[in-house]
Amino acid sequence: MKALRIWFGCVVGFAMCTVFGWSNGMFGTLFPLFILSNLNRWNAQMFIQLLISIFWVGIQVSLIVGFLQPYPLLMTVAVGIMLLFKCHAMHYKASYLFGYTGLLVGSILLNFGSYPTFDLENFIIGVWVAAIMMVPICAMAFYLFPDPIEAHTPILKVEGQSKDPRDMLEQTALGWMVAMIVFFIFEIANLNDSLSAQASMLIMLSPMTLVGSLMMARIRIVGTLAGCVAAMAIQLVLYDNPILYILSFAIASGYFCKWLASENPAIKGIGFSAMAALTIPITGAIPGQKDAFFSILYRVSSIVVAVIVTSILIWICYRLIKLFPIFFRGVEREEKVH
Repeated sequence: MKALRIWFGCVVGFAMCTVFGWSNGMFGTLFPLFILSNLNRWNAQMFIQLLISIFWVGIQVSLIVGFLQPYPLLMTVAVGIMLLFKCHAMHYKASYLFGYTGLLVGSILLNFGSYPTFDLENFIIGVWVAAIMMVPICAMAFYLFPDPIEAHTPILKVEGQSKDPRDMLEQTALGWMVAMIVFFIFEIANLNDSLSAQASMLIMLSPMTLVGSLMMARIRIVGTLAGCVAAMAIQLVLYDNPILYILSFAIASGYFCKWLASENPAIKGIGFSAMAALTIPITGAIPGQKDAFFSILYRVSSIVVAVIVTSILIWICYRLIKLFPIFFRGVEREEKVH
């Protein structure tokens, strides 16, 4: 049932984005994907947390860009503090969605807010609309495809989270370092058509990747390649027919959602990466555009490069943390009781 829930939410979100022609409609598909793949049953508090996170990060970015953009040093400090809190929140189940969505959406908004000609307010409102739209979509998914509710089943299941204070501190530092490097890359470089690449880099900063950085990097690349190939096939063959376009997305996402619902962490990681790589490029391409294939070809190639670069960054930052344990002095690991 979980695979069907995820599939239903993604397809409905994608269909609405395609019908209304949202150029940045990937959020309408990614938000249901995130929450349906992590929640085991309906919980209103989690949805409230997600909405608060998205609305709050929109306000934060508006204030940072509006008041501190003329002062690069102050803006960097403010962004660093904001991203640090988001990374730390990801390591608690009670605040995981708050931190993860805040990190993803906030970093994207900061990137596009740095361009003087970009309408940041309109973009933020579009993200808020996608977040509100996610609630009825997920509610329908849980209603149509319910699972038997067991008392011991956790509401939120997140892979790879550690309760050890030292591990939590190192993982937070690793996520923050990578997020800040990504911020600097997109601030310095003129990458105004970089939404797909940046989103792909930030999606890799899930707890599963932070813990098993080297192994999961390979899994992310495999899943990304699978999703990109499916996206290119859809765009090349069916770009001029919106109905077949949506139907082909539903078929391709069905396989990936089945992987995503697996209990095997490796298969689940491949499914998550494949769904993200399938969703991000084609939600920005409107069926019927003659140059859409070349646009998606650029997006697909940028996603693959971004995932590989992020994997290298994660490895470098991980080695730096291990080489300088002095920064984590005073935070000892918990002794395991045998």
